Amino acid sequence: MRALTVQPGTAGTAELTDLPDPTPSDQRLLVEGLAVGVCGTDREIIAGDYGWAPPGRDRLVLGHESLGRVQHAPPGSDFHDGDLVVGVVRRPDPVPCGACAHGEFDMCRNGRYTERGIKELDGYAAQLWTVEPDYAVRLDPRLTEVGMLMEPTTVVAKAWEQVDTIGARSFYDPRRVLITGAGPIGLLAALLGIQRGLDVHVLDRITAGPKIDAVTALGATYHHDPVDEVAGKLQPDVVIEATGAGSVVFDAIANTAAYGITCLTGVSTPGRRLSIDAGAQNREIVLDNDVVVGSVNANLRHYHTAADALGKADVDWLRRLITRRVPLEKFTDALTAHPDDIKVVLTLS
Repeated sequence: MRALTVQPGTAGTAELTDLPDPTPSDQRLLVEGLAVGVCGTDREIIAGDYGWAPPGRDRLVLGHESLGRVQHAPPGSDFHDGDLVVGVVRRPDPVPCGACAHGEFDMCRNGRYTERGIKELDGYAAQLWTVEPDYAVRLDPRLTEVGMLMEPTTVVAKAWEQVDTIGARSFYDPRRVLITGAGPIGLLAALLGIQRGLDVHVLDRITAGPKIDAVTALGATYHHDPVDEVAGKLQPDVVIEATGAGSVVFDAIANTAAYGITCLTGVSTPGRRLSIDAGAQNREIVLDNDVVVGSVNANLRHYHTAADALGKADVDWLRRLITRRVPLEKFTDALTAHPDDIKVVLTLS
């Protein structure tokens, strides 16, 4: 079989590699890889900035936004040949820490977790792959063309869970949400907001293109003015921040409604300096009982929540998010981001 591999830590080493086909077993699903989504993490690994190979090896199979079809399901696994599935990305650390010991491996405290296609475990960018039944999730068959959106949807499913958990500290009746960033995370966060019946607003810098069309088709409102101006007028109860841009982060935090919740999902680039009035920001957070929380990765329950959300979504709308499909043999074409890209997908079969 062919797989997309890289030598983590060394730029320019991504290549298609011929690997032995995995064999069926009674402990793991054997899955035909259909597609993987490409995201910023993949590009960072390929650039040599991130990633770890499995112990004793120098190359890692890439791909964490998976989609496949079961070729062989072990007896008693609750899966069947032909099922459409995705594989969970993270595995608990072997110690384990307290969080991992209680099944909350997305909140690992000692950093010894592993991740498929990222950290010490081969990923899903292969024509065949295997996965433990406990770390596979079945998808609605209608999602055959779009199921690789599952992993980014799990990230926002967790973000919304974090928001709900914090909101439950007091009277919680959110009406308006501002999503900053109209990439895959932002648009999928908006989808879940619409499914919750909220007044959803999405902010980005662009003034035309498929991202705006996707926001409009979803029934949300698009903005491209400065975030302090937009958030200042909206006074959102919830902000899902998906850009990682420092100025956007702090302007959003400063303009929520009383005891507003800002959930940060975008990862910022270090080294960029920003001048803020820290005293005023602290004063407002304290006096308004505001909360700022970071959220990343996902647990099994978030995968099931995401599967339900995608199953209820308009598949034609989900198709809007996949702006390029690239055959595996032309993987280099998927590594250059275009301004109109939302989600780029590598097809494996």
